[in-house]
Amino acid sequence: MFPQHRVVAYYGTAGTKALGILGQGTPDQAAEAVEKASKGFEAPDKTVQPAMEFIATVADGGPGKDGTYSHDVAASQVQTYLDAARKHHELFILDVQPGQKDFRDAVKPWGDLLKQPDVGLALDAEWRMAPGQVPGQAIGHVDAPEVNGVLDWVAGLTKQHNLPQKVVVLHMFRASMVTGISEVTEHPELALVQHLDGFGDVKTKTDSYHAIAQPKRFHMGFKLFYTQDHPLLSPKDVLAMSPRPEFVSYQ
Repeated sequence: MFPQHRVVAYYGTAGTKALGILGQGTPDQAAEAVEKASKGFEAPDKTVQPAMEFIATVADGGPGKDGTYSHDVAASQVQTYLDAARKHHELFILDVQPGQKDFRDAVKPWGDLLKQPDVGLALDAEWRMAPGQVPGQAIGHVDAPEVNGVLDWVAGLTKQHNLPQKVVVLHMFRASMVTGISEVTEHPELALVQHLDGFGDVKTKTDSYHAIAQPKRFHMGFKLFYTQDHPLLSPKDVLAMSPRPEFVSYQ
């Protein structure tokens, strides 16, 4: 995928705009919107690849029937968005907010989709809760061995099924959100993105980005918030950043 491409994604889930712009309107409308947004990032040295980053496992404020503080979106709803992404030649990324589940347990139910060549994965560490923590009341974190367990498994699927390199996104806005990040293992089957998610004013966002970015180990990602960033950085502003993000998402 990289460095030939720059991915531009809309983030969210089905049926609600509260969790991101992807849930505003129909799946086809979302696909058309991200395609339009991606055009601002066109550059001579890159091919822009629009994408949908779909929250397939959603963190919850209550424990639910299984006590994990998360639930999986219905497979039929996920498929509807995947079909729209394919119709518009867009990448599809499954975002996982595990609540109190281990990421490995939260990701494996999506194995059939991850066996498909145009489906990537995002691990949303903000929503990985320790025992006793409740999503929305605490900021989560994950350690490197748990991340590596997921990466080993996804890399194995990719190799076993002879798939193209798969994009895997690690979401974070504090260094403490992925503990031992220097120990995260690399796989040729995976294009690892360190995605910096903070919102707010320009200085806060860019200071956070520069403080924790590790461009020598990861492809860099950066998130833009339509309602919470003041002001919203333009594509030109993002392309002027150093290191320059290769994965940009809107929420």
